[in-house]
Amino acid sequence: MKSLWPVLLICLAAAPSSLVSRRSSLVSAAAGDPNDPNDLWWKKWDIIAKDPNDPNELLRTKWDALARVLQNKDLDQKTKEKIIDKIVSPTFDFPLMAKLTLGRTHWPKLSDPQREKFTSLFTERLKTSYREKITLYKDEKLLFKPAVHKDKTTIQIPTELLSEGKKVVIVYKLRKLEKRWMIYDVEIQGVSILLTYLSQFDDILQRGSVEDLLARLEEPPTP
Repeated sequence: MKSLWPVLLICLAAAPSSLVSRRSSLVSAAAGDPNDPNDLWWKKWDIIAKDPNDPNELLRTKWDALARVLQNKDLDQKTKEKIIDKIVSPTFDFPLMAKLTLGRTHWPKLSDPQREKFTSLFTERLKTSYREKITLYKDEKLLFKPAVHKDKTTIQIPTELLSEGKKVVIVYKLRKLEKRWMIYDVEIQGVSILLTYLSQFDDILQRGSVEDLLARLEEPPTP
């Protein structure tokens, strides 16, 4: 199953494993300065949805852009990581995801500085997770099905990942925020990424403090 996670790059989370994941360098060998926020050299790899209000089209165009980057043999690995990070990140509501992983039990206990720090560390964890697995991409196909509307601002988009004769059911959950559809959770074979993290974080907080959780997220990579 692990060989399938890289093609889930659009969910930025792969499958949650241990609490602390390995950090990756984002140094790029491409033209331009990848560390300059005003440098838009990567834009040529992105695909803009014709109708940004259509969540199905949004996901399809992002997936097409990712596949194009991953299949390009002229880009080195670090450059691919940088481009994909730029393309995918705007489609996720990271603040909401961070809040949901702590739930109503733990989120209210955090001070504003703690919330800001946790959100930053959690966001980096999601991004690091796919960077580690990006090299395993094998040209898998992702089939999109019509969106299922839960209410005016929340929808789910079922998809099927096809790889080596296997089918994996993936459901993307999105909410509309200021006229933009953004992903806040992904279910893989019925398992919610957010609920998986919620269980991990709850276990730590039941035994320790918020500072203990933050310290765990800041630990150096494990072998």
